[in-house]
Amino acid sequence: MSMFSKLKEIKDLRSQAKTLQNALKDEHVETTAAWGKLKVKMNGNQEVEAVEIERELMTPEKKTDLEKAIAEAVNDANHKVQKIMAEKVRKQGGFNLPGMTK
Repeated sequence: MSMFSKLKEIKDLRSQAKTLQNALKDEHVETTAAWGKLKVKMNGNQEVEAVEIERELMTPEKKTDLEKAIAEAVNDANHKVQKIMAEKVRKQGGFNLPGMTK
């Protein structure tokens, strides 16, 4: 395989990744934790867009509960986004990685 072929494959892979990134920016997930007292909104590029915390979780004695709830909600949102990503990649026909066979 020539150097130019490899460069074209890399360019095509970057293009596929950019197309996926653009498709994911319009996806949004929302998740809750602590019995709905904490909400996290995340876009398809795994960027947290908003965090809502009910006042009762923001007391010194609830600090540990709040920390656990944030971790739980962010992890859940990430898993939801990963499922969306996987589905979009599948619909695009997957990534055609150089040197890999289908």
